[in-house]
Amino acid sequence: MTSRPYHDDYWDERELWSRDQLAEYQLGALKQQLAYVGSRSDLYRQRFAEVGFEPGDLRSLEDLTTLPVTRKGEYVDAIERVPPFGPGVACDPRDVRRVHFSSGTTSQPTPMCWSQRDLDRWADLYARSAYSQGVRDTDIYQCLFSFSWFVGGLGGTLSYQRIGATCIPGGSVDAQRQIDTLFRYGTTCVGGTPSFMLHLAEVAQELGRDLRDSQVRRIMVGGEPGAGIPATRQRIEELWDAECRDGYGSLEFQPIAWECHRGAGGHLAEDFAYAEVLDPETLDPVPDGQRGVLVLTHLDKEACPLVRWWTGDVVVRDSSPCECGRTHARLPGGVLGRADDMLIVKGVNVFPSAVEDVLRRSPGTTGEFQIVLDDEVRDPTTGFLSGLKMRVEFRDDAPEGAADQLSANLRNELKVRAAVLPLTPGTLPRTTHKASRLSEEGSA
Repeated sequence: MTSRPYHDDYWDERELWSRDQLAEYQLGALKQQLAYVGSRSDLYRQRFAEVGFEPGDLRSLEDLTTLPVTRKGEYVDAIERVPPFGPGVACDPRDVRRVHFSSGTTSQPTPMCWSQRDLDRWADLYARSAYSQGVRDTDIYQCLFSFSWFVGGLGGTLSYQRIGATCIPGGSVDAQRQIDTLFRYGTTCVGGTPSFMLHLAEVAQELGRDLRDSQVRRIMVGGEPGAGIPATRQRIEELWDAECRDGYGSLEFQPIAWECHRGAGGHLAEDFAYAEVLDPETLDPVPDGQRGVLVLTHLDKEACPLVRWWTGDVVVRDSSPCECGRTHARLPGGVLGRADDMLIVKGVNVFPSAVEDVLRRSPGTTGEFQIVLDDEVRDPTTGFLSGLKMRVEFRDDAPEGAADQLSANLRNELKVRAAVLPLTPGTLPRTTHKASRLSEEGSA
């Protein structure tokens, strides 16, 4: 479905609402949403009861802080108690139209459901994003996000279709064919991870082709830090001779924020999700300009609504108007890091706990290991991790080839390359508290 834009420069009039209009809308939407969630979601009906909260108690936006945050582990536990979709589904199960999943690096892949209304909302928000970056119905868009088990590919394609652009759902495989396609069919805009954008440029050079000679003039990247890092943005733009802008979303919230053509930080979709930025220790709100963890509440999600969702992403908020005229708050620099110790390896989320799980199920180890973060596993251009490097203790009776087997297991289960450096038992330090599994070092 193609929608008519509100204005030549803006997809939706809500992008221009004053801060007071936004706050008034958010409060009204929250009152309706919490009433819906409290009556339809078993997960939140119980959570509300535990703290003595009634949806009608909400009188101001600040009242939302009386509710606890919802963390990923709690959500996963709830699903395991009520499989397969968990108690968070609030719509009639017959109204679920799509299910996407998390990567499953810390547990079974976590499902997230969408109704048709949710899907329409999602596509429209993505269209707003692309439109703000200059995409129009005359463009040819090649989607280079993965489509298999990943939420970004379909969302990106649907949004550009909604604008009226011609869409080529390429995915993130077969680099040579992607390059041939974008030259042959005159692709004007692409979307994918920063790593894949850089990889395509490298492959193109090996093939004797220069992406700067293509018709591509706009690039939206997401899935990992990229356009928010000045050096990475500059590198992509130089290799492609195209404008690179950042998009930020997650499985649970699609999308969260996107950069307009000004590139001054992603605009939060504040009419879709109410955003708080909290101190990670005290959970108190922090002022604009100060780092904190982003916490989000759906304002109109139907299938799997979330209340005070702890994203774990560290951001800085700027609520001042953008030069583009949009009033929704921005996230300068994008996601600055994680509140936990999650690693991103070529766009794949990897937790040390997931590494430990694979390691302890592999033969011959003592269970002691250390993940080494040094220049050998960082891309020299972007600083992104290109693989894992691990020091692992192996027992004296470990079978021959145990290190190679562990490396293969890590690759098969976590989908990342892993170099395993075998050590003798007792080499690594021990602790009776939380083990430090990460070691930041220079090149070994």
